[in-house]
Amino acid sequence: MQDSSLIDIVAPQRVRFDAPLHLRSGAVLENYELVYETYGELNAAKSNAVLICHALSGNHHLAGFYADSPKSAGWWNNMIGAGKSIDTRKFFVMGVNNLGGCHGSTGPASINTKTGKCYGADFPMVTVEDWVETQVRLADHLGIEQFAAVGGGSLGGMQALQWTLDFPGKVRNALVIAAAAKLTAQNIAFNDVARQAIITDQDFHGGDYYSHGVVPRRGLRLARMLGHITYLSDDSMAAKFGRELRNGALAFGFDVEFEIESYLRYQGDKFVDQFDANTYLLMTKALDYFDPAHKHNNDLSAAFRAARANFLVLSFTTDWRFSPERSRAIVKALLDNEMNVSYAEISSSHGHDSFLMGDHHYHDLVRAYMDNIVV
Repeated sequence: MQDSSLIDIVAPQRVRFDAPLHLRSGAVLENYELVYETYGELNAAKSNAVLICHALSGNHHLAGFYADSPKSAGWWNNMIGAGKSIDTRKFFVMGVNNLGGCHGSTGPASINTKTGKCYGADFPMVTVEDWVETQVRLADHLGIEQFAAVGGGSLGGMQALQWTLDFPGKVRNALVIAAAAKLTAQNIAFNDVARQAIITDQDFHGGDYYSHGVVPRRGLRLARMLGHITYLSDDSMAAKFGRELRNGALAFGFDVEFEIESYLRYQGDKFVDQFDANTYLLMTKALDYFDPAHKHNNDLSAAFRAARANFLVLSFTTDWRFSPERSRAIVKALLDNEMNVSYAEISSSHGHDSFLMGDHHYHDLVRAYMDNIVV
C-alpha cells in the first residue's frame, strides 16, 4: 500500500482466482487473474474503501506514476490523491483492470491454459454484471465487506449503478458520472461501426491475429478515430482546431490537410500501440448489453427498487453521447424510489470527455460529496 499522504510512485498488484466464474453468457472461466492498484491506506474498520471503475479504454492505473515511466500519470490523477477531490488521506482507493482487458487482467491476449495459446476470439463475452462479480471477489480477497463508495465515468458509472442493484448491502454511495442506464440506438450504431472496422480488417483473422504475428491496426485505428469524435463536442473541436490547415494552404488531395485530421490520426495511431482489438470488441459489447431495466419490463424505477445507496449523479451540458437527459432519467428512477440522490448538470465545452477534465466546479462538487461520507 502507498503512503496515504502522498501518491507518487505506484505499482500494480495481481491476484489469481481459481473459483470458476459463471458468466452471464453461460460460459465459464475456470480461473482468471485481475490486476489492480491501491492508493491510501485501508483503515482498521475497513470502512474507507472506494472502488473506481474504468471506462471503455481505461484501466486500473487511476493515479500516480510508475517508477520506470515518470510521465505515466493515472487517467484520473487530477481527481485522486492527497488533498484532491477523492482524498487518499481519508480514503483507500482501488482501481481494477476489468476482466477481458488488455492491461494485465485475463483477456483475449492471455494464454488459455487449456490450449497453451492466446484466447483470441475464444475469450467469452463479458458484461457489466460479470465485472461487478469479479470486483466483489477482489473485495472479498482484500477483506472489504462494504465500499464507502463505488464510482466512475461513462462505462465506469454503469458499473457503479450495477453495484447498487446486485450488491446493495456492499456499497454506501454511488458516483455515477457522464453515464446512462442504457445506450441509445445511435450509440449502439457507433459501436457497431467501430467493431466492423476492426472485424473487416484483413489482419483480424477472425480474432486470431496473435498467431499470425499481426495486429488489425487499420481497423482499430479507425474505430478509435470514430469513437474519439463522439467523445468531443463540436464547440471543443472548433475552439481547438477550427478549420486550420496544417501547411497553410489546400493541397487538393486525400492526405492530412486540416489540423483536426492530423489530431484524429495521431490519436488513432497512439491507441493501436496501447490497446488490444479483441478487448475493444468486448468492451463495446458490454456497453451495448447494459440495460438493468430490461428484466423489469423496461421500467427503470422498478429496477432501482433494490438499491440502498446514496447517489451522486453528474452530467455535462455538451456531452451528446451520454446526454444530461440520460442522467436525469436515472435521477427520476431513484427519486421514484425515494432514494437520497444529488444531481448536477455541469456546464462544460469538452463533450463526453468532460469527466476526465480538471474543471474546478466539477471537482469541487465531487469533493463536497466525498467530504460528507462518514468512514
